[in-house]
Amino acid sequence: MSDNAAIDGLAASQRIRGVLAPVVTPFRADLAPGRERFIGHCQWLLSQNCGLAPFGTTSEANSMSTDERISLLDALVAAGIDPSRMMPGTGCCSISETVELTAHAVKHGCAGVLMLPPFYYKDVSEDGLCRYFSEVVQRVGDARLRIYLYHIPPVAIVGITLKLVERLLKAYPKAIAGMKDSSGDWNNTKTFLHAFAVSARPARPGFDVFVGSESFLLANIRNGGAGTISATANVNPAAIHELYTVASAVSADVDLEPQQTQLNVVRDVFSSRKFPSMIAALKQAIAIYANDPEWTRVRPPLVELTTEQAKLLAVELKAVGFALNETTKD
Repeated sequence: MSDNAAIDGLAASQRIRGVLAPVVTPFRADLAPGRERFIGHCQWLLSQNCGLAPFGTTSEANSMSTDERISLLDALVAAGIDPSRMMPGTGCCSISETVELTAHAVKHGCAGVLMLPPFYYKDVSEDGLCRYFSEVVQRVGDARLRIYLYHIPPVAIVGITLKLVERLLKAYPKAIAGMKDSSGDWNNTKTFLHAFAVSARPARPGFDVFVGSESFLLANIRNGGAGTISATANVNPAAIHELYTVASAVSADVDLEPQQTQLNVVRDVFSSRKFPSMIAALKQAIAIYANDPEWTRVRPPLVELTTEQAKLLAVELKAVGFALNETTKD
């Protein structure tokens, strides 16, 4: 093995894997981020073997300013949270904002950044998207940069394609580290895994594929995936991590469908259309189990659960045997 290959292999082995939560952002009455609750929740998630993907969709990141995101990331680092356990979201429609957020995360030593494509203009060309990501890589200009492309077409509409990944990997094989597929389509995830995952390209540093829902976690791990970056990891991290650990350690003929099914049951409660959004339902659950109503607040245009919806959520969670560790209240 050449020296370069050895370095590439080491870099791949050190990259972030497993279960990550797009950390929900608590807001105060004036709608400013609640820093202490945010830090406490992140510390609890880490204690449950869950990595951090702050400033994702579930974090309401696109309702937050660049300065707010930078301030919260600084607060996490100042609180002693290991940046190597973090993959903050940095993708914005503006190249300059994306570069500022990304460079700041790299400076802190974060394991990577989760990057949305610029999503305001629709039907943009592959050339335009490639140029956007290229500009970001070149302007950040740091060999430590690891970008995880964020594919969430139900929300962003603008998506990540196989050809785009091929072009970016050819140009920036180390900076483009992987993706989060939140398409909700397992066949789409499988296509990327077969084309770019470590097992598919053993001679390369690899391209790590995370699924956006733990509903696909077992399938993802058994097809060479890296894990999941899931909204419900905010409230069910230990159980999701347990399936990740077992699935990574045993052969594919071991039946883990019962564990996968139980995760799906919990997720189905939070994703129910009975509630205005999964984000609001997750925050309501934290408020219930931590006995802290301040957790329920979301930023407009999202809305909180009504009193009746909150009661229904509590009943449905109890019915499926769900309980949240109350240390989240710290």
